[in-house]
Amino acid sequence: MNLREDAPSFDIKAFLETLTQLPGVYRMLDDKGEVIYVGKAKNLKKRVSSYFSGKDCSPKQQAMVARVCSIDVRVTHTEGEALLLESQLIKRHKPRYNINLRDDKSYPYIYVSTHQPFPRITFHRGAKSKLGRYFGPYPSASAVRESLKLLQKIFPVRQCQDSYFQNRSRPCLQYQIERCTAPCVDLIDRETYAQDVQDTVMFLEGNGKRLIDDLAGRMEKAAADLQFERAARYRDQIASLRTVLAKQAVHGEHGDIDIIACAIKGNVACVQMLFIRGGQQIGDRAYFPSMLEEHDPGSILAAFIPQFYLGKQVPREILISHPIEDAELVAEVLASQSGHAVQIAARLRGERQKRLQLALINAENALNAKLANRQDLYARFLSLGEALHCPEPPKRLECFDISHTQGDQTVASCVVFDRQGPVKSAYRRFNIEGVTPGDDYGALAQAVSRRYQRIKQGEIEAPDILFIDGGKGQVNAVREVLSELGMNSIRTVGVAKGPDRKPGMETLFPAGSSDAIILPSHSPALLLIQQIRDEAHRFAITGHRQRRAKARKQSTLDDIAGLGPKRRQQLLRQFGGLREISRAGVDALSSVEGISAQLAKRIYETFHERES
Repeated sequence: MNLREDAPSFDIKAFLETLTQLPGVYRMLDDKGEVIYVGKAKNLKKRVSSYFSGKDCSPKQQAMVARVCSIDVRVTHTEGEALLLESQLIKRHKPRYNINLRDDKSYPYIYVSTHQPFPRITFHRGAKSKLGRYFGPYPSASAVRESLKLLQKIFPVRQCQDSYFQNRSRPCLQYQIERCTAPCVDLIDRETYAQDVQDTVMFLEGNGKRLIDDLAGRMEKAAADLQFERAARYRDQIASLRTVLAKQAVHGEHGDIDIIACAIKGNVACVQMLFIRGGQQIGDRAYFPSMLEEHDPGSILAAFIPQFYLGKQVPREILISHPIEDAELVAEVLASQSGHAVQIAARLRGERQKRLQLALINAENALNAKLANRQDLYARFLSLGEALHCPEPPKRLECFDISHTQGDQTVASCVVFDRQGPVKSAYRRFNIEGVTPGDDYGALAQAVSRRYQRIKQGEIEAPDILFIDGGKGQVNAVREVLSELGMNSIRTVGVAKGPDRKPGMETLFPAGSSDAIILPSHSPALLLIQQIRDEAHRFAITGHRQRRAKARKQSTLDDIAGLGPKRRQQLLRQFGGLREISRAGVDALSSVEGISAQLAKRIYETFHERES
């Protein structure tokens, strides 16, 4: 039902009085009639009313509600129908305030034209309108092509176009390199070729072990019949199959499973998927959902899963890195769509938990690579210049941060970014001496003075913008130093953390201005500022820990919270020394008695500081 009005002001009170309590989907529209948000509800009246109650509304909700000029409502029979309709509408309208999966391409398959006398195996994307067998879907085109390449080495089934096949008068290069048996010129009989096709289909169906047993039987029979060349061919196929299966096999798994992990930095998220079909890993893929506001991982996965699986084949199990709201409802809807039971699980143990952790690490790496993308960086530099009203876009940035433990062993860091990303060769650390312990202003002043004396002498290139991790006090301390050096032209900006140190809520304090700047959480400029600030923080902490460990002349293990003498002794006994502990992964560390997964992670991070 369409409840949109032409009146300039939206009478929400009158609207809510007429609103039904049945399940359904609501669309919020702005003054131009554009859909800005789509949501589902078990009780439409209760859900929509919550946006306008004024209680515990987030800044995102307040900004969205302020733009609402009308609301469209569509009633459904069940909440499950509402979930499906919500996903369809989000894909269609791509609303500003929803999490959108930007994935317009259909998934690729491997196609076998089993209806032809000499079937062909090839890449396929789009509607499955042809006769034959389809295997997949695969996560990416590259995964399909890699599989085709492997299959061609093991089973010499043709992969050429039908037009090419029908017009050959002599064998092509694929025959010469033993990747095809040249059925185009009748160098192989139909029965033998059909066996190769059958073997290919059996492998694609996930019956690799049974196929090896069949090939072994054929090899023994060929040898008994003194057909040694054929026996050697079967032997080579078996060896190749064992190698492929060993690489793709997922220990302990036999069915179809998708593993989904989510990593977030600011309002940029990466969803990493690992696809397992028939106990074999067929590939993985990273997705970057579009969202203007910051969301928690559970909310992103809750939005991602229905949009991703709508209209696609669904595995029986979906393993996720963070619990989602209405997981049972989502599983029920996917089960209804796929025709079989679907389980969504977040709390895992053993090997599955390890695989999920690996997917999460890959998600974080893909996210970092995305943030460091050169094109994205250039756009962020342009956005930063506009946000700070620079005469021209900046080319070089510096950021300072301070790290200490209750004023002890203070270290200042300076990191440098240009339009290509971090310039690590220009990074510097400063051991702070002669400053009252805990005096961050004095520590910053000393570090900036030492750095900018060299810049003044022309030894180092000057930045266009100097960022300081802190507020007005830190900025004033730095400006005094720059004034003494006669370098007032350096634009200086303080970056103060928001409430609860939450990313996206930072306040900027430009030197010489009484007005603070608060950028939108989705601003490319703010993402760049967060990136350089976090890198300065990481670099400072790393230097402080190294200095602290050296000064105390103690084992690095002594500084890890929760690692007492007995556990330290147990670790050293198990690994034989600090060097071996520093090389161990989280799984190996947590295998030691008394070392939990969280403690193992702290130990690992002590020796391997993460890159921002």
